Amino acid sequence: MKALFGGMFDPPHNGHVGLAAAAREQLGLEELVVLVVADPGHREVTCPVERRLELARAAFPGARVEREDHARTDDSVRDGRFGDAVFLVGADEFAGLMSWKEPHELLRHVRLGVAMRPGFPRERLDAVLAQLEDPSRVLFFENEPLPVSSTAIRERAGRGEPIDGLVPPAVEAIIRDRGLYRRPGGLQ
Repeated sequence: MKALFGGMFDPPHNGHVGLAAAAREQLGLEELVVLVVADPGHREVTCPVERRLELARAAFPGARVEREDHARTDDSVRDGRFGDAVFLVGADEFAGLMSWKEPHELLRHVRLGVAMRPGFPRERLDAVLAQLEDPSRVLFFENEPLPVSSTAIRERAGRGEPIDGLVPPAVEAIIRDRGLYRRPGGLQ
């Protein structure tokens, strides 16, 4: 079974890597396809997509890393190019699933792999499951999230502070060597 993991990855961090690894192990996923969204539409990115693709390839060695030109998940999977894959999301994202573009249609094209984290209220997830036409299309797995965010990493890098331990070493090297997120006087 194939896993799809989409995002801006501006930059990818150890939390992203850990979530994908937990899903692959617990759900028995054989292949990981990382979809780097070129223009998310709902959020602003700092690095151009070519640079974020480079960072994602460094963060996920052995995975297939692709540019994704669709801003919405449903549009990304609608053409069936991934088969009956498992699209990975966090519990917070899943709790807001009914506000996504055509959530029922999305689940006709892919299954969702939902990363559970300790302390997240199960009733919020059950409320979404109760609204789905086929809740069996949702798979849950355990994930111990890391207290890290791409925003915080960009801010740290922008101030010239170390980011080792927050991102994979290969990602840290690219950010450092290329001076990403740095600009005289602060953030890019």
